[in-house]
Amino acid sequence: MNIRDGVKTAENKVSSETRKLSEFVIDRSKSITDRLESFEDILNLEVGDTALNRAKALEREFNIRQLYIKYEGDNPTGTQKDRIAFAQVYDALRRDFDVVSLATCGNYGVAVALAANLAGLHCRIYIPESYHTERVEEMRSLNAEIIRLPGSYEDVVSRSSELARENEWYDANPGGANTPLQITAYAQIAHEIYEDLGDAPKYCAVPVSNGTLLAGIYRGFVSLYKRGKTSRVPRMIAASSSFKNPIVQSFKKGLDYCRDLNPENIKETKFNEPLINWHSFDGEEALYALRESGGAAINVSDRKLKEMASILQKKEGFRILPASTAGLIALLELHEAEPMEPDRYVAILTAKN
Repeated sequence: MNIRDGVKTAENKVSSETRKLSEFVIDRSKSITDRLESFEDILNLEVGDTALNRAKALEREFNIRQLYIKYEGDNPTGTQKDRIAFAQVYDALRRDFDVVSLATCGNYGVAVALAANLAGLHCRIYIPESYHTERVEEMRSLNAEIIRLPGSYEDVVSRSSELARENEWYDANPGGANTPLQITAYAQIAHEIYEDLGDAPKYCAVPVSNGTLLAGIYRGFVSLYKRGKTSRVPRMIAASSSFKNPIVQSFKKGLDYCRDLNPENIKETKFNEPLINWHSFDGEEALYALRESGGAAINVSDRKLKEMASILQKKEGFRILPASTAGLIALLELHEAEPMEPDRYVAILTAKN
């Protein structure tokens, strides 16, 4: 079996062609127009166009037809975060910033570190003291500066944004002014699914934390539908760690806004860390997508995350982070509760932490 490994080392992230383009981008004697064009070439070479795989073994296992997995592990650092990281660094380069800063729990930091390294920008990454991401060494190998701060992830996002304003650095954190840019970057996933299927799927299931990924995919499908490219907008399914995500909990309570959770009730484990938070920075956008698409929101336990990661490796050859399986679990649970008619169903696997 060909095992797809979400783990990618700093040495094999990008092609030799990309390295050559990077040398041009970093050369400040060149015009900004030419440097930006070269960075666009890097983005087009390295980011997106990820595989959409029909999961026939899972179809047989769970008695569902035409189940597809959109595998974001094909991106250079192994997750969907490359899509927004490269978009943010392009924006920083265009606006003549020298420093890009952000808070991260792991994935996004590696993605921005790589993009900034290729663009010749300094990268400052803030990580909560309590988090022990395995990807810190990758960030350092890409010349990022790592700073530990006390508090929750949300606290560190706020503090790092303050420091960016004070020092006139580019703030690449989620939410605020960055939401439209990040949603546009994630909307490309919908376009890629459409290109492979020729239409939108009936359901699209997504693991959620801040909500930007789900909101972006939904906006992409809405754009395609309004342009007459697809016959429908898929029903969006949000899935996260049980009772530890404000988007899922707000939707289940029928709220029309994303209500913060009590930070004291959020307990991190090695399985749920990429999914949990007490405040979702793009929660309102994600809730809107769920409501407008007639979607659903599902709580998923650590045990189920771990079990599905094992099933995916054995049945489909994917070796990925358990948290990445949340959307797929939710889709299959909905099918179990009320069998879905033969159609096309897509689950997003966001891959390695």
